[in-house]
Amino acid sequence: MIPNDRLMQITERFEFLEAQMGEGLGGEAFVAVSREYAELRPVVEVVRTYQDLTAEIEGAEAMLSDPEMKELAEMELPQLRQQLPAAEAAVKLALIPKDAADGKPALLEIRPGTGGDEAALFAADLLRMYQRYAENRGWTFEILEESQSELGGIKEVTARIAGNNVFARMKYESGVHRVQRVPETESGGRIHTSAATVAVLPEAEDVDIQINANDIRIDTMRASGSGGQHVNTTDSAVRITHMPSGIVVTSSEKSQHRNREIAMQVLKTRLYDAERQKVHDERSADRAAQVGSGDRSERIRTYNFPQGRMTDHRINLTLYKLDAVLQGDLDEVIDGLIQDAQASALAEMGG
Repeated sequence: MIPNDRLMQITERFEFLEAQMGEGLGGEAFVAVSREYAELRPVVEVVRTYQDLTAEIEGAEAMLSDPEMKELAEMELPQLRQQLPAAEAAVKLALIPKDAADGKPALLEIRPGTGGDEAALFAADLLRMYQRYAENRGWTFEILEESQSELGGIKEVTARIAGNNVFARMKYESGVHRVQRVPETESGGRIHTSAATVAVLPEAEDVDIQINANDIRIDTMRASGSGGQHVNTTDSAVRITHMPSGIVVTSSEKSQHRNREIAMQVLKTRLYDAERQKVHDERSADRAAQVGSGDRSERIRTYNFPQGRMTDHRINLTLYKLDAVLQGDLDEVIDGLIQDAQASALAEMGG
């Protein structure tokens, strides 16, 4: 059974927020209250459905002692009790503490790992996969910074993804992605293994991170095009160094003003992510690593071209539809990762 006092606290808080919104709050107070109200609303709907069901069960059980109502109660009770496990499970899922960053846009960073040119080409494949996934879900996908290799691979890329619950789904992509295939440059037909690292960071808002102007150094420099070609003749590229952390961010679009905006946003996001990682590490220092840890040194997935399969090692899921996955068909694996993370959270809650 779920503790009733916990459910009462939630519904009472929701009703309090509802009353406050009806009093005509303005400005930042209204924004804060309405945000919490919107977060609690789906939880309260699930809680009330569960409470209504338990009240019906209690009412039917009370009817068993009434000779006139006993037969009706005996008919209703099995059906009502049958609904109870699903209602309890829905409440437990709703009570799992939410990641405050789940609703945020995300910055996606991809870098080739071991494997030279083949790793850079694989990084480009991953970029296209995520672009298509974003398109499939109706998200926006904007490349902020990209450095290409001579063969059309990627040395490094940063993209911004915005839409509904972007970070909630994309955060499971952080880690080392491994590819096994025969490179086009391989004349002997041997299978090579290479890798790329993916990092997904929740985009920081001004309220999340404040940067002291004295802590940063901003340099302008001459920008170069993809692959080092088409050198820009103006000093438009921007490099920002955050001296306390040593984080360096560059942006080399055509507009110096836009470059400052992009570089500052990326810097805020990396500092915000570093703070989140620090908190996470402190919480999980005495616990084994689990799904959703965001450990970017961990090999999470293998893409095997000869066998046409993709295997996610965290949940031992293998799909024999590699072509579809690379076309952005990622929902099956991401749904599996979310369900596994929920199961872990429920186990921690004693559910």
